[in-house]
Amino acid sequence: MSEENSVEALLEEARLAAAMPLPEERFRLREAAGFSRAHIAATVGVGRSTIANWETGVSDPTPPARLPYLRILKGLAEIYPPPVTDRDPVAALFTEAPAPTAPVPAAFTGLETLRGPDGRAVEGDPGPCVRCGVETTYQSTDGRPLHSGALCQPTTTAPTTPAASPATPPAPAPPPAAPVQAAAVSPVPARVPTRPQRRSKSAERAEADLMGLIRGAVEQEAERAGGDEDAALKALIGRAIPDVMHLFNETRATARYEYTAYPALPDILHKPTKKEPDQIWEARPAYTNPAYSLRAPGADLRVTALDVNAAYLSALKVWLPIGKLEHSTGRDGVDPKRSGVHLITPAQWAHPHLPDPLGDRDLPGALWITDATLRLLLRLSGPKWGLTGAPTVHESWTSGATENFLDALRKLLVAARAEAITAGDALTLEYVKAMYSKFVSTMGESQHNREMVRPDWMHNIHSQAYALHCGRAYKAHQAGLDVVALKHTDELHVIGDWRRVFSEGRGVSELKIKQGDGKTAGEYLVGKVGG
Repeated sequence: MSEENSVEALLEEARLAAAMPLPEERFRLREAAGFSRAHIAATVGVGRSTIANWETGVSDPTPPARLPYLRILKGLAEIYPPPVTDRDPVAALFTEAPAPTAPVPAAFTGLETLRGPDGRAVEGDPGPCVRCGVETTYQSTDGRPLHSGALCQPTTTAPTTPAASPATPPAPAPPPAAPVQAAAVSPVPARVPTRPQRRSKSAERAEADLMGLIRGAVEQEAERAGGDEDAALKALIGRAIPDVMHLFNETRATARYEYTAYPALPDILHKPTKKEPDQIWEARPAYTNPAYSLRAPGADLRVTALDVNAAYLSALKVWLPIGKLEHSTGRDGVDPKRSGVHLITPAQWAHPHLPDPLGDRDLPGALWITDATLRLLLRLSGPKWGLTGAPTVHESWTSGATENFLDALRKLLVAARAEAITAGDALTLEYVKAMYSKFVSTMGESQHNREMVRPDWMHNIHSQAYALHCGRAYKAHQAGLDVVALKHTDELHVIGDWRRVFSEGRGVSELKIKQGDGKTAGEYLVGKVGG
């Protein structure tokens, strides 16, 4: 390139850079053109997450990708000008204008943004803001969609949702509830959204891009293996950890708050040695009802062994501590918006016909449990169930928490799993299973995953899976079924018509009859002990 052309190129970049659109305008132009972030990223030579950062103001474009990116924006601005106003339409692309104000219904003037311990707004499921009706992922302290700081986007029409009516009183704050799989358990009910949830086109395109990465990985390894499915599966399992971490980072690309990947941890969360566990009790169930036996006389009661689908995938919907864990004593660390681990002394469990929510534990006295287990104990000790006394909380290590931190990743893997089941694609199904199971098992102190050290997350996810499993047993008992056994994270044995209580199928919220493996049949006979 000649010196004159080089100078002109630099001047052109300087002219364009001086008129760099604001982040929200960069987003608007791409959306107006119907381009995905991956499409723009491939064109300018950066990653999809980089485009997301440019559109959310996390970072600004830098050379060498800045010039082609600016040219794209300039061209799109000519094709898709903003709505006509009395201002210069071109100048309006690059300068901030005061947002038009509108009367705010009195019912919503007192709403506050839900924030983490670092003061940053916490995100949740997208939904129309209760003040302006424009979709947002932020929430108010009572769990309803609300723009961060109540700084609503300008709209051309007044919101038409019932919540925006001045005559409608604000909904009461929902009571704290432990998160659960939709069709799982009565003791720990799922939070019911107060309004229909909708997804933006950009969110749908982002999921489609990531689904393409999953399909591409399977196709790549299948081609390399030359039709040898076992070899392809071995290769996919071998790359599952870096692949799922990439998906995790991509689903976090547009997040508005940061998390601590390597927080300072208390000694109770450190392994004394590589072979010894830390001090956290996860409450893994290993329950067999003493009232029934295979060897009892007249064994004529038919038991159905049920298999729970994707237990750990469902458990990714759990309250996770985001920042550095802070120490507290007594019940100061017990809060619906905080999570971590707690030292408790449990009350006695006096129901041999139901699994103990603390699992198969013989040692008496105090023990360290996760927030997921504590939420289950508190609910079971509440007035609705009254199955046990409230635990005594001695001390806690907790931080501000969110229930939705891993939800984007969970939804992506659920969609990939469902697609594989529909297509009869066993290779993709096993690959997805390897990704979510290894993601959970290596996020603690593991030499296989160097990108994060969060044993508190790992324990909470494990415990959430066990809490959900116990909840299924309680739900079955409440519906009139006899619970014969509850094992691992995915095995529930019952007597009675289980299909009137649970949905049958292979979906994450469904159960199916366990396949016989030579030791455990899908159905078998037992008798009452002593009668």
